Amino acid sequence: MANSTSKKLFIFVGLLIIAGLVGGYLYLSGAEVETSNNAQLDADIVPVRSSIPGYVKEVYFKDNQVVSRGELLLALDDTELQARVMQAEAALENARANLAAVRTNALASDQNATAAAWSSQTSQQNISVAQARLNKVRDDFRRIQGMYADKAATQAEYDGVKAELAVAEAQLAAAQNQYKASNVQSQGVRSQAEGQKSLIALAEATIRQREAELILAKTQLGYAVISAPCDGIVSKRSIEAGQYISPGQPVCSVVDNTHLWVTANFKETQVQRIHPGQPVDIKIDAYPDLLLHGSIDSYIGATGARFSLLPPDNATGNFVKIVQRVPVKIALNPLSDKQMEYLLPGLSAFVTVKID
Repeated sequence: MANSTSKKLFIFVGLLIIAGLVGGYLYLSGAEVETSNNAQLDADIVPVRSSIPGYVKEVYFKDNQVVSRGELLLALDDTELQARVMQAEAALENARANLAAVRTNALASDQNATAAAWSSQTSQQNISVAQARLNKVRDDFRRIQGMYADKAATQAEYDGVKAELAVAEAQLAAAQNQYKASNVQSQGVRSQAEGQKSLIALAEATIRQREAELILAKTQLGYAVISAPCDGIVSKRSIEAGQYISPGQPVCSVVDNTHLWVTANFKETQVQRIHPGQPVDIKIDAYPDLLLHGSIDSYIGATGARFSLLPPDNATGNFVKIVQRVPVKIALNPLSDKQMEYLLPGLSAFVTVKID
């Protein structure tokens, strides 16, 4: 009887010791990690949209097809767009030809202005000649007039010099008027030349405008071909050949499964011990035997509630305190091509962060 009691006591003490050891191990192990089952795989999902309106000429992909960056997805009817490019090219050539003509006219106008300026200078010199001749004739007239008063000159000589004086005065007036006319004409031709020069700047601006129109037309033509923006899987095809699409209309989406990460939502009471760079083990619910590895990359920047459609307002009267979740981005270690084939964004995960 005593032996049986001692044996039971021994077994009981042994179980207590084992339970203590297991509990201690679990406690110590739990103290070195932080876990969360509120996690999922994430990836960039790039929407593919049309930038121009048009009819779909050909579709080159199927739903859920693996594509590479730059691979042709579809083409729009580009007949009208090609015509616009040809029109823009013709307009540009016309603008360049017009610039050459304007430059030629400006050069001719500048030469005419120079010639008119020389003509005005010649007219001004003619005034000096006429003035000198008038001065001489006046001197002669005064001398003959004195001689005529002293009966030393004949009436004919007096009348002749007097007539010469009238002619000289008329020639001076004519030279002055001619100078005024040539000067005004010179200024007009010079203004015309300056106007022709200003037309050069206008023609150059027109060329820049036509060049911009050609670039725009070629860009629009380039939009007639839509290519894959990244490597991945193309899904949610929403167009068919012959369909008319509008600018901004969705065509499909490309899931970039070559760059996956995990978004884990930890409780706010856990984030104190979680820091970037800490190693993480990831289990995917869909593949229980698969163990992935990664590291803490960064915090999203706010709790998940802040990103919700209707964020809770703690200032309301019916406030109930709820433990918030903080999204954390976990970068995955390089994956194999086979793993990227079946690891899909949105799959649930269980993460274990190893605390330093």
